[in-house]
Amino acid sequence: MAHSNPDQKKIKHILDNSKRIAVVGLSDNPSRTSYQISSQMQQAGYEIIPVNPTVDEVLGVKAVKRLQDIDGPVDIVNVFRRSEFLPEVARDVLEIDAGTFWAQLGVSHEEVPTVLAQKDINIVMDSCIKVEYQMTR
Repeated sequence: MAHSNPDQKKIKHILDNSKRIAVVGLSDNPSRTSYQISSQMQQAGYEIIPVNPTVDEVLGVKAVKRLQDIDGPVDIVNVFRRSEFLPEVARDVLEIDAGTFWAQLGVSHEEVPTVLAQKDINIVMDSCIKVEYQMTR
């Protein structure tokens, strides 16, 4: 069965009720899309947690190597990795009990809904969180 993203009302609910966004693959390079989008979401009031084993700090926040290294709850895991890595990230999301798995525009994988089916986790794939945020304001 093909995955369908939540409707606009549900997306708005997710974004309105979320505070902490862990960004998997967040680059410290300001010219990268992950940096630009995360910066804008940070400016919109979200707490951004960089998840990238190759950087020390992004957007003034100390990076963690993996999702499991984050202290406290995570509302959204926003993924900036290639599609083939999504099932692995989804398994990590299960371990930290994040409320939403969000894969950026152009990124999706058919296994993600199956991996996340054991828990009630919202799934948004092939969608830009910044665009959705702007559309729901």
